[in-house]
Amino acid sequence: MLAYFKECSFKRSAWFFLVLVALGLEATGLYFQHGLGLQPCVMCVYERLAISGLIVAACIALLSPRVFLFRWLAIILWGFSAIKGLLIAIRHTDYQLNPSPWNQCEFKPDFPQTMPFDQWFPSIFAPGPVNCSESQWQMLGWGMPQWLILAFSVFTVFFALVLLSQFKRTKTQYRSVFK
Repeated sequence: MLAYFKECSFKRSAWFFLVLVALGLEATGLYFQHGLGLQPCVMCVYERLAISGLIVAACIALLSPRVFLFRWLAIILWGFSAIKGLLIAIRHTDYQLNPSPWNQCEFKPDFPQTMPFDQWFPSIFAPGPVNCSESQWQMLGWGMPQWLILAFSVFTVFFALVLLSQFKRTKTQYRSVFK
């Protein structure tokens, strides 16, 4: 199984699939914001940034997945984005399931001064006047952060499999001259 994941990490098609899935999640979030008029909270903005990290990671690997530097940089960024996104989605779910005055999110995103994503891309990363503990949308009894826990968990599991597969030795194939 690990040999399969290692082989996939060398193929552009696998990284392109990651781009498509992450772009699908990003497009869904933008549809909810601009199409349905649901304003994102600060935690939603952080979750979007984690999904954007997945897109950037896959695009780095798409450049040349066989090059060690590109592949490893992509895998590391993929893992960081997936794990950080999972932790943010868990905290966001906690805000919604256990609302209290002392368990609140910030009113403004806390981006570094050198990377103010909310000012650079306000249509994507600027939060609306929404409290993180309010659930604006549900499907099958789950809110958006709970669905994102599922999505980021899947991203994290596949990241772990791909990471472990990088340490698997591949069998050298000998080609017979007289075959």
